[in-house]
Parts: sequence; C-alpha cells; structure tokens
Amino acid sequence: MKALITGGAGFIGSAVVPLLKKEGYEIFVLDNLSFGNREFIDIPDSHFFPEDIRNAVKVSEILNKVHPEIVVHLAAIHFIPYCNKHPFEAADINIRGTINVLNACKQISRLKKFFFASTAAVYPICDGAVSENHEVMPLDIYGLSKLTGEHLCKKFWLETDIDTIVCRFFNAFGPNETNQHLIPEVEKQLHDGLRTIKLGNLTPKRDFIHTYDMASAVSKLLRLGDTGYDVFNLGRGIEYSVVEVVEAFERQLGEKIKIEVDPARVRKVERQHLLADVHKLKNKTGWEPLWGIDEGIRNMIQCWNY
Repeated sequence: MKALITGGAGFIGSAVVPLLKKEGYEIFVLDNLSFGNREFIDIPDSHFFPEDIRNAVKVSEILNKVHPEIVVHLAAIHFIPYCNKHPFEAADINIRGTINVLNACKQISRLKKFFFASTAAVYPICDGAVSENHEVMPLDIYGLSKLTGEHLCKKFWLETDIDTIVCRFFNAFGPNETNQHLIPEVEKQLHDGLRTIKLGNLTPKRDFIHTYDMASAVSKLLRLGDTGYDVFNLGRGIEYSVVEVVEAFERQLGEKIKIEVDPARVRKVERQHLLADVHKLKNKTGWEPLWGIDEGIRNMIQCWNY
C-alpha cells in the first residue's frame, strides 16, 4: 500500500516513516526541508519530493504521480514562539498548505484514508485531563491554525466520504528534534557541558510522549477501518513539570543540575497544565505507550557524541 507523508523528514516524521516502512508500506515523502533533514529517513530519491505544500500545482502533481492509498499530513510550522512572531507565515503554511494538500487528495480516486496531525493547543486552559469532546479554544496562532485545519478536514470528509482521522498531538520528545522545545533545550545545554542551565517558566506541566510511541499510535490509527471522520488525542496521560524533566536528566546523568530562570525565555501567557485523556485511542486501537520520560531521556543521552 502506498503512503505519502508530508513533512516526513521532520521530527515526528522521522519516527513514523521507518515504522510504516517496516510494516510494509511503500513510503513517499513530500518535505521542503525547512525544518526536516533528508538524512533522517531512508527512502530512495525517487520517493522523496523536496517541495513546499504552499505550492498547490506541485502538490497536485506529486499526489497524482504517486496515487497513494494513504496520506499522512504532518507538514506544518509548529514552534509556538516562532508562530507568534510570524503569524502570517504560520497561517500560510498550516492553513493554505493544508488546503492545497486536501484539494490534491480530492483528485486521487484510490485514496482510502487521510490523517491530519493536529495539536493539543486547540484546547483552552484546563486543570484536568482533556478528552476529545472537550471544548476547543486555542490561545495562540498555532492552535488556531490547526483548529482551522481540523474544520477543513471535516469539510473534506463531508465532500469525499474518505476516512479522515484528526490526531491531536501533545508534547513530543525523542531523537531528531528540530525546534527549541523544553527537552531538547535542556539536552543541548547539558551536552555542552553546563550543569547550571537557563530556562523560562518552571511550573507548567506537560504530557510528554516519545515519538516512537507516537509512530506506533499513528500506525494503529491508519489500520482502523470505516472510521468516517474521527478525532483522537495522542499523549501519554502523565504530566511532568519543567523541574521534573530536569530531575529526570539528573537521574540519568547521575549529576546535580541547577536551574536559573532566564527572563528572556519566560512566556507571559502560559498554561499550567496540558494533559491528555487517551482512553479513546487505547480503547479503539489497543495502543499502549512503551517509552517513559526516563527511558526516553536515557536513550537521548546514550546517543550523545562526546
């Protein structure tokens, strides 16, 4: 079965591509490499298209050439501080780019399933775990652009009757990170030899899920039949504060780490909690996460080149 993955050379794509390839899919990737890396994925050049999803003509040409049964749409700009500083670029890529991909998919007669990577940023501030039927109320341009993408996907399904899955990703971590999120930022400073590190907000808690577990969930969702239009959370269901993440690094390094708050890194508007209710995903697919925070951080440290 042919699967085309937009953004497949990026952070999460670099975990999804090898797993789907191992499971027997013929993989094609569309990625302009603005954040991704060609070396992250092992596919032939004939199956890799270095194009931008904002180019509607090229996107249509590529999909018509590949004629996939499955499209996994991961391509996006998603680092929230960058999106807030560049709102028009974020909207252009995440909304217009998604429109282009969906319009091209309408031309593919053999397409069986469309998978859209959305985000937990569509949810409002909430102290408890959020399920898929919780109200949506984005706080930033990134969440707003992804919620718009969800509406576009719903419209696509209504017009085509092609199974369409929206998956709201919570906080990913693992190898090949391409943005300065918390865990790679801590890792970078520690890898550089620092044991007094500079961070921003320390109290917020996040649901960190390893990209290998995310890839496993994506694979299981793609195998679901007759889903119609459906929405799933993808997190681990456990919250960790910034301090608890640093403590996990301490455990794996066996060294004490001191934190200094850098005012330049402090976000003025920040959620204190973001936790996934993943009962629906588990019940419908049988998926279970295998990578905890300590296992994931240990794996990252073992890959360091001293």
